Amino acid sequence: MPSISVKELLFWKKIQLSKGGDHQSLILLLDAVGGISSSDLNLSRINSGNNLYLRKNLDYLESIWKDHLLNSTPIQYLCGKTFWRDLKLIVTNKVLIPRPETELIVDIVFNIFEKNSQKLFFAELGTGSGAISIALALAYPLSYGIATDIDQDALEIASKNYKSSSKQSNLNFYCGNWWSPLESFKGKLDLAISNPPYIPKDTYEKLPKEVKNFEPKIALLGGQDGLKHIREIIQKAPLFLKEKGWLILENHFDQGPKVKELLFKNKFTSIEIVNDLSGIGRFTIGRYK
Repeated sequence: MPSISVKELLFWKKIQLSKGGDHQSLILLLDAVGGISSSDLNLSRINSGNNLYLRKNLDYLESIWKDHLLNSTPIQYLCGKTFWRDLKLIVTNKVLIPRPETELIVDIVFNIFEKNSQKLFFAELGTGSGAISIALALAYPLSYGIATDIDQDALEIASKNYKSSSKQSNLNFYCGNWWSPLESFKGKLDLAISNPPYIPKDTYEKLPKEVKNFEPKIALLGGQDGLKHIREIIQKAPLFLKEKGWLILENHFDQGPKVKELLFKNKFTSIEIVNDLSGIGRFTIGRYK
């Protein structure tokens, strides 16, 4: 493994950031590809005389950073990894890169149900990398979860992420569109969660190239008004939720009132729009009856 002094690495970091990009992306590159975590870097500042050991040399890391900057390729895809909550997840261009704001879905669940003590039966529709379901399976070890996705490649990634994150066996993966893999679980779910494709067609056409050119269209485009999939999920949810079961949806920043209305029309109560950390109505939740 190539050895490097702390001073040399910090200088290299400074040079790379002067070319563009952000600090968190460079930290991900150093960790996922270089094998040097942020905690290693923090410790090295205290013991600055120590050398660090890289899995790949600086020239190789620099070539990845160059691709990221020149082609707008998401650093997560170039590294094959991303951080989400306390998870390190495999990601490829077959799955959406899980966003920091989506982490709040797990906190919403914690607010509804007591943490750690509940035996929940939950389902996530359109799991992608598996981030939400894995976080819930770990937080509620007595629970049982099902994660669905229409794409078998995405499910394979999610399954690998679960196996690398947990020694538990309380999460299973089913292939199919939205509720279709859950026919045998009608009326049994305490909780259903989804971060479905919700970008309206016109908005999708104007997305930044690092999103539009690289992330899967199927995970982003929500039809003409962005609500195509959300409508289907809400309309069929009463068939699968227990009475007083909860549905949590992520939606576009301006869709909350429309999603709220759809929930109301489908006999949901306790309906609420929940803001993300930027004060945007990112989530809409409701309880069935």
